[in-house]
Amino acid sequence: MSFSGDRRNDEYEGGPGKNGPEVYDGPAGMNPDGVIESNWNEVVDNFDNMKLKEELLRGIYAYGFEKPSAIQQRAILPCIQGHDVIAQAQSGTGKTATFSISILQQIDTTLMECQALILAPTRELAQQIQKVVIALGDFMKANCHACIGGTNVREDIRRLEAGAHVVVGTPGRVYDMISRGALRTNFIKIFVLDEADEMLSRGFTEQIHDVFKTLRCADVQVILLSATMPDDVLNVSKCFMRNPVRILVKKEELTLEGIKQFFVNVEREDWKLDTLCDLYDTLSITQAVIFCNTRRKVDWLTENMHHRDFTVSAMHGDMDQKERDVIMRQFRTGSSRVLITTDLLARGIDVQQVSLVINYDLPSNRENYIHRIGRGGRFGRKGVAINFVTAEDKRTLKDIEQFYNTVIEEMPKNVADLI
Repeated sequence: MSFSGDRRNDEYEGGPGKNGPEVYDGPAGMNPDGVIESNWNEVVDNFDNMKLKEELLRGIYAYGFEKPSAIQQRAILPCIQGHDVIAQAQSGTGKTATFSISILQQIDTTLMECQALILAPTRELAQQIQKVVIALGDFMKANCHACIGGTNVREDIRRLEAGAHVVVGTPGRVYDMISRGALRTNFIKIFVLDEADEMLSRGFTEQIHDVFKTLRCADVQVILLSATMPDDVLNVSKCFMRNPVRILVKKEELTLEGIKQFFVNVEREDWKLDTLCDLYDTLSITQAVIFCNTRRKVDWLTENMHHRDFTVSAMHGDMDQKERDVIMRQFRTGSSRVLITTDLLARGIDVQQVSLVINYDLPSNRENYIHRIGRGGRFGRKGVAINFVTAEDKRTLKDIEQFYNTVIEEMPKNVADLI
């Protein structure tokens, strides 16, 4: 994939030029499995030693963080030092707080201009990031606006023209706001691509590039976060990044720790519904997320659960934004306890109380397994994952076990006691 006007091109406005920093030129530092090799070894194992602003530190502790996670111990420092950074780590490891803290440390809150731009693949993830930035930046009076499709364009323009220190959004709406002159890019010095693999698989490549071309700052810092490193992520990193620091948090160090994983043998697909109904009392003790592979299946399962007088709510990408917001709000506040969804929710949504995840369908893509069950055990919290397995799924389950070097056992009778 080659982009005209990319950051490595000397003619590109604000590019590094012939005497600029060394340019990252491809899969050096990569191994054939699409995993980056770290080239940064410094670890800072507590927030007090990161030389952060006092108000930011207060925000971090008020948010409930005590000790930085593996990715935070490694990536916050190079980010606040201004390096371009590629970080490879799964959901649930604290990536959002990593770049949020790095941004808040570097922005000037006396200047009511957008100084950091974060792009995310889904509206829900953008809103989640906004919440984290606002919470961590509470004592700094940091302002963060979420710029997402499905919301009122005029209201978006009004909020952006009033000014925001940090803007987070989906690529289409962000580019639209830049094109209309509502989002001013003159002061943006940090550009973050979150869940880059997911964003590029959704076909946002051109829009990301269009947004990047509008950034005026000669040495804009680029931070790219991704769970996997397929070729298209590497191509984008080659275009936008200069001599990046590479940080890998390995799969086996991740969120599967602390999550008890079980399977239930369900001989036939059409027996899954009865199995789920038998488990319902166990689900609603806590808060549970049930994953299906298609929107149609989500609707079908929700309707059938309702017919049997079980209370569940559902969410997927065909719903309009207002409806999605209401459902997420009900689930966050606990007024809705069982949520049926697709992989739309699998990345980056942190609902504190979720301690049970059910894979009604095993994910069709094994990378999504950790994103799904990571909902239930973020930051070392305990959780339980239950996988419904038909005869055809047995090979997929074995593949997941091998890929994550983990063991998934048959569900015990006393599963409710484990939640």
